[in-house]
Amino acid sequence: MGSEFQSPALWGTFAISSIRPSGADTVVPRYSGALMNKTAEQSNAAEILAKAGPYPLEAYQFIQDGLRFTVRQVHEQRAEDHGLGGPPATEHVSGQQLCMGLRDFAIDQYGLLARLVLARWCILRTDDFGRMVFAMIAAGALSKTQQDSPEDFRSVFDFAEAFDCEHVAGAIRMPVG
Repeated sequence: MGSEFQSPALWGTFAISSIRPSGADTVVPRYSGALMNKTAEQSNAAEILAKAGPYPLEAYQFIQDGLRFTVRQVHEQRAEDHGLGGPPATEHVSGQQLCMGLRDFAIDQYGLLARLVLARWCILRTDDFGRMVFAMIAAGALSKTQQDSPEDFRSVFDFAEAFDCEHVAGAIRMPVG
């Protein structure tokens, strides 16, 4: 699950890099700062992302940044709950965990404007998160396990409730990360 996006041009450029620890069945992201030259592979990835829906490049960058936020949040909580130290064996999070993390990340980044910012990017429900994530998987920018499915993102929460002023104001008073 690793890529970095920049947006100076229509779809910008991105670097894809991942590692597979010995004996592991999942691919773990490795974030490099290197950018790829404009290639057929990049053009293909841009076409795949464009077919996913009307989401602008900034929305994909939000998903990427929100994924890092969610992985850190989930695995820090796991370590606290189980008294585990050191890095996690895998950086995988489920679709539901990612949706909740993206909600928290949006509130953390945009506060009371979170729902408006997401709507500006045509993200109106958790299913949109799933469409974008699976487009990024198809483009080779993220990886998944065999258990992962677009259904994992279906109706995880209602945007009207999750980004309600009272809920957001409460989350702002109690930091999530």
